[in-house]
Amino acid sequence: MSHPFTLPISLKLNRYFRKECLFGLMILAVASLGSLRAQEQLDMFSNQPAPPSNRVFEYRVGGFEVQHYADAVEDMILLFEQANRKEVRKGERGRVGLKVYSDSGPGLSTPEALVEAVVRALEKRGYARNEVFIMGMSANSLRDSGFLPPLSKRAYDFHQVFVRSLDSGSYYHEKWFYDSPLPAKSAKYWINVAEENPFPAKNEEELARKSYLPVPLLHEVDFWINLPCYSDHPVLGVNGALMNATLWNASNTTRFLNSPATAPVAVAEMGAIPELRETWTLNIVSLERYQYVGGPIFNSLYTVSEPYVLLSDNPVMLDSLMTERINEHRAKNGFAPLPQQMKILEFSEQLGLGDRDIALMDLIRAN
Repeated sequence: MSHPFTLPISLKLNRYFRKECLFGLMILAVASLGSLRAQEQLDMFSNQPAPPSNRVFEYRVGGFEVQHYADAVEDMILLFEQANRKEVRKGERGRVGLKVYSDSGPGLSTPEALVEAVVRALEKRGYARNEVFIMGMSANSLRDSGFLPPLSKRAYDFHQVFVRSLDSGSYYHEKWFYDSPLPAKSAKYWINVAEENPFPAKNEEELARKSYLPVPLLHEVDFWINLPCYSDHPVLGVNGALMNATLWNASNTTRFLNSPATAPVAVAEMGAIPELRETWTLNIVSLERYQYVGGPIFNSLYTVSEPYVLLSDNPVMLDSLMTERINEHRAKNGFAPLPQQMKILEFSEQLGLGDRDIALMDLIRAN
């Protein structure tokens, strides 16, 4: 490509790092460069899986009950399998993960009925319920959103599907992390590193640079499915598939959310980690409720409901499509549109997570 891909000075050393493979160690020299070309940036992730397609499957549902969702999910997965000439089925590891969004509370979270519908589709493909797990950022938000029963029940399952909360710290490993030079102290407000990270602070300054990754989604599953919920975001523009798979999927990421310069790069680079992308198979989103102003904090005055479910292996295209929908409702209600060129989409496209141009989208209406 002929145009330069310029990163902020503070991000020239942003790299995912794992002690076992020393990924990214050789690129420290780029700190002295004024800019990086897009092709050079892609070469850093040369062992990535093939880029996703531009297909987005759309299903118009007759309601938001489990059976409505079950019909939609089953039909769209069948079409996805046919289009890719590859079945979604049980593999050698014999496990599958579902990453839900519950961080905005019960008003704006992945619908419970959709999750149950996805589990039923997986059962048809050979998985038992105890071979599927649900993963979310916070035990409290998972409980508030209906994915965990009350504490008095002393249970950790959703309809016999085990639920894992990342804030427990049990699903991170100290050898798997994304390393960024942006320390917690540089944020606009003080961040408690001990609370943000699951490991003891041997070196607080070094620890503050690390965002630990969800090991079960990297190494324990045949694949995992991203189940985001959409809203606008004051820094990144859109809170959806890319965010749910990255910043809402790791520790110590609050530090990025105040900076329009650092957050998009963190999202793109975390999403481009080969081990994460290798198992990240699908994104399924319900438009039962999404928010166009004031997100990601839930505000019912600015939510919309549409009878559609979308499925794609391209999170960038999904986020781009939903940005367009969000902007339509902002315009109707007298709010300024989201920025036309959003860095979260631009950088993610540059690192091979998918095309963002809606004109290239292959929209397949499943019913």
